[in-house]
Amino acid sequence: MSKLPDNFLWGGATAANQCEGGYNAGGKGPGTVDVIPWGPNRRGVMDGTLDYHDLPGDSYFPSHEAVDMYHRYKEDIALFAEMGFKCYRFSFAWSRIFPTGEEEEPNEEGLKFYEDFINELIKYQIEPVVTICHFDVPLHLEQKYGSWKSRKLIDFYLKYCDAIFKRFKGKVKYWMTFNEINMLMHLPFLGAGISFKAGENPEAVKYQAAHHELVASALATRLAHEIDPDCQVGCMLAAGTFYPYSCNPEDVWAALERDRGNYFFIDVQSRGAYPNYAKKLLEKKGIAVAMEPGDEAVLKENTVDYIAFSYYSSRLTAANPDYSTMTGGNVMKSMRNPHLKASEWGWQIDPLGLRTTMNQLYDRYQKPLFIVENGLGAVDEVVNGEINDDYRIDYLREHIKAMEAAVNEDGVPLIGYTPWGCIDIVSASSGEMKKRYGFIYVDKDNEGHGSLKRMKKKSFDWYKKVIASGGEELG
Repeated sequence: MSKLPDNFLWGGATAANQCEGGYNAGGKGPGTVDVIPWGPNRRGVMDGTLDYHDLPGDSYFPSHEAVDMYHRYKEDIALFAEMGFKCYRFSFAWSRIFPTGEEEEPNEEGLKFYEDFINELIKYQIEPVVTICHFDVPLHLEQKYGSWKSRKLIDFYLKYCDAIFKRFKGKVKYWMTFNEINMLMHLPFLGAGISFKAGENPEAVKYQAAHHELVASALATRLAHEIDPDCQVGCMLAAGTFYPYSCNPEDVWAALERDRGNYFFIDVQSRGAYPNYAKKLLEKKGIAVAMEPGDEAVLKENTVDYIAFSYYSSRLTAANPDYSTMTGGNVMKSMRNPHLKASEWGWQIDPLGLRTTMNQLYDRYQKPLFIVENGLGAVDEVVNGEINDDYRIDYLREHIKAMEAAVNEDGVPLIGYTPWGCIDIVSASSGEMKKRYGFIYVDKDNEGHGSLKRMKKKSFDWYKKVIASGGEELG
């Protein structure tokens, strides 16, 4: 039986900074993502080594308009409903609700926008799944405090959480505190608004910022449960198992260490304490994370309800990895796996790796899972008014089969499945539009030109049948 339960949440996923646009509309303040350009300077800003103040004056910032969902959300939600979405995962832009992050009261126009957005979803019986902070910090907080370097960010974040938990009580059941929280360690400015000054120890800075986010996440979880006992709060990680390059025990150990580095945040958020391996690693690196009395109790007493994760590919490593054979496009370094094919951007395609990852996550945490990102970035061509994206259908079909096997054959509890970029959006990693994930095509190119017209791809009708059949009809 491949069919999934009737209450399974089929849907799709996006993020405000990649689809919303309207970067200065409705009283919104600038966010950190609004100073990340498209082009050769993008990576330097994202990893915190290039100061965005030093960018050329003609830089193009794709988040400013994105695909203009801010003005077109009713049209987009109607298309999601036509596909049969049971849920839609999206994020709030923090600076739309608190433009600088320091206001005493939230921006009513921003709250009203999200209220109207959520009401539109509910009209079609689509469950809202909200990421509170998805690579999005008010730029003022980065400029004044250094973003999550400062413990002050905890209070600003909780004020934001208090406003949205109260406003959307009874309307939003599923929350996630931070998107891909582990990305802070790999692209610190993109992930958390962190950049580095001369003389700073980048690793020490990142681990201190991580602690602030972990405490904020635990306190937000407590606050959510106090305000709305019926809601569920999850953590979210960029997942994907590390395979050892060979059966050499040193390669196996290297893979275990890379997995631990990935799981560190979720170990804290789900188990409620810093794991011993993390304590020892910090000790070896000479990093002393500043904690306040009560932090450990807060982490222990406010663990998450479910584990959300993104999965695009597995990874490969060795004791002495040969990165001359590294795959292209991956934020986390991975050697090329000779047993796998890869996407146009070098992301290795491994459906069985999704089943493996699901089993490992459930074995480790014993909490329900939620796949909130999965998909194929590809160049789509419009030919005679049609987009035949069979390659995307093939990718998703095989991953859904693996997902169903994990649920039906292995007994892994799974809340839902929301493929990434269900409508074409700006790529987070590359800032491109031509790297498309959606079931819905948006007429826009890398330079920002296009009509923004929406068009159904072949995968639109395919996914509609998948949802209608509960995952039985995969075509």
